Order: sequence, then structure tokens, then C-alpha cells
Amino acid sequence: MKKSLFPLLLGGLGIGTTEFVMMGLLPDIAKDFNISIPVAGHLISAYALGVVIGAPLLVVMSSSFAPKKILLALMMIFTVFNAFSAFAPNNTTLFLARLFAGLPHGAFFGVGSVVASRLADKGKQAQAISMMFAGLTIANLLTVPLGTYIGHHYSWRFTFGIVAFIGVVTLIFLKIWLPALPVSRSGNIKSEMSLFKRVDAWLIILITAIGTGGLFAWISYIAPLMTEVSHFAANSVSYILVLAGFGMVVGNVIGGKLADKVEPVKACAVLLIAMAITLVAIYFLSGSQVISLALTFIAGALSIALASPIQILMINTAKGAEMLGAAVTQAAFNIGNALGAFFGGLPIAVGLGYNSPSVVGAIMAVIGVLFALLFIKIQNTSEEKIIRESELIA
Repeated sequence: MKKSLFPLLLGGLGIGTTEFVMMGLLPDIAKDFNISIPVAGHLISAYALGVVIGAPLLVVMSSSFAPKKILLALMMIFTVFNAFSAFAPNNTTLFLARLFAGLPHGAFFGVGSVVASRLADKGKQAQAISMMFAGLTIANLLTVPLGTYIGHHYSWRFTFGIVAFIGVVTLIFLKIWLPALPVSRSGNIKSEMSLFKRVDAWLIILITAIGTGGLFAWISYIAPLMTEVSHFAANSVSYILVLAGFGMVVGNVIGGKLADKVEPVKACAVLLIAMAITLVAIYFLSGSQVISLALTFIAGALSIALASPIQILMINTAKGAEMLGAAVTQAAFNIGNALGAFFGGLPIAVGLGYNSPSVVGAIMAVIGVLFALLFIKIQNTSEEKIIRESELIA
């Protein structure tokens, strides 16, 4: 790995930690503030809302600046509000701190994806982007379980303090190791916002929000799936999540290499088909503990393998608005998180088993495949039109 990519990996580590560790800290925060766990759960929604708002807004506002300055500013916001989270005196203050801490999430990955692709060797752009997302996978494997342990046995405030410390270290390495790349903006705000008038850009957003939402339909309810269907002890769930995190580490590498070898949209379609098959297998085979563990690893791998192909697909599509497009993709991932959790919970609410969300997830993944196929069809039609026009001119 190039050392210039290391600050992006560190940023991904910090962002991944603060996003996912909240799930494990909810009981401790609820107890500390004397609120219910559902009310504490609004803190997760606050962060996701911050991501959706901040992704397009901060990129558009900052796109006239050099990428290094943008990333430094975004990580400064991230660090400050995670530090505020550590000292929040009440739930309302923590809610606002989480909202503002989420603002730079999508923008950092959006700008970072473009920077990584520009720093990459020719033909290895997706692999370079995967190095940034490796921070997310390492977070799920190491710092999220560690942060949950520290929050439960000592104080959840220490956990956010650790996240702020990671932010400070990221700022240092961004300053000393990230090259000062020139401003890449080729248009203005109006021309960049025209991205949202393009059908192919919306198809990528739908592939991300609905297709990857299928994975979140499964992972949002993995704890009761493992205890009630696979019959693992409750204290085994944390170790099972580490297994899923290890799968993410492996899948991130696979996704980056796959997207550099085949067209990114085809890589997305293949991975979504594999996800649908895996989720169906989870529905039918989770009664076996050994098979359940194997499927957890595979599903974890597929969950993050999609990240690099989708990002490089949007970067290639959003010419003139690459940073905005890549940031919007991150917002779509968070929308997918919310949609998957919501739709996955519906069959449970009507009394079906805890393996039923995986069926919903498989359906969402298949819908994502259909959007990918539609994207390919539109792409091929456009290419044929260009060829015909060239032949007429000749």
C-alpha cells in the first residue's frame, strides 16, 4: 500500500468505529442518561441523518478547494464533534453532536475515493479505493468490539475519546503524507448539480440504496437470528460479529480486485447475485451452526465487496462532478442501511421467524441486480448511438 493512501485508511477506521460502535453502546448510554433503549436508538438515526445531509452539501460547498484541504477540514469537523460526544452532558446534546459528527462521513469517503483513484497506479483505481474502505473493515474487526468492551466495562465516553484520538492521528498523517493534489473541479455548482438529472446516476443510487439494503436487512437482526434460529449462546454474538468483520476484510480486497478486472457495473451485478443466493441460504440453512457461521463470513465479505465497484462506477459516470457523485453514493449506503433495517423488520413484526429478514434482503438484492442490468442496457444503447452518429459523420 502506498503511504499516501494510509491517511485515508485511518480516516475510514475512525469513521467506521464511530458509526458502528453506537449499536453496542446503546444500553450503556440509555442507563447513563436514564432513557429507554429505543430513545437512545435515535442517536443512530442522528448520525445517519448527518451523513445524508452532509454528503452532497459539504462536497458542493468545498469543491473549489484542493482535495487535501477539504479532507483536513472534514476530519477536523469529525474529530471535534466526536470529542463533544465524549463530554455530552445529556441525550439532547449527544444527539446534536452525533448529527454533526455524521456530516463529514459521506463527503470524506466521496473526496477520498476520488483522491485514491488519482493516486492509484493505472488499472488499479478500485484497489486503491478499497484501501480506504479497509479502514471500515478493520473497524468492524477490531475497534468496534474493543470500543464496545471499553464502553460497557468502563465508560462509553472513553470510546468516543478514542475515536477523537484516531481523528487527531488522521489529521497528522493527512498533513504529512497526503500529496497536495490540484483542484479537480471542471464545472460550477449548477453543472455539478445536473448530476441529479441523469438517469444513469440515479440508477447507481438505486443499486446502492436498495441492493445493498438487502445486506442490512440481514445484519440488522443478526443477533436474534444467531440466538433463536442457530441456537448460539447470547454471549457468542460478539464473536460472531468479529467473524463477519473478518469476512469484510477479505471481501474488501476481493471487491477492489474484481472491479479492476471487469466493468464495475458487472462486478456489482455479480456481487449482488451472490448476495441474494447467500441470503436465501441463510433463510434455509441457519439451523445448522457450522453452516450459519460459514454464511455469516460470506455475507460479511459480500457486504463490503460492493463498496469499491460502486464507488468507481459512480466516479466513472459522474464526469465533472466525481466528488459529489462519490459522496452521494455514501449517502445512498446509509439510506440502504435504514431501508434494510425497516423492511427486514416487517416480517418479524407479523410473527415470522428471525430468519425471515434474509428473504426480504434477497429480494432487495435482486432488485439491485435489475437496476444494474438496466444501467448496462442504457450504457450499451448510448454506445450504439455514438457509433451510429460517428458513422453518419464519416
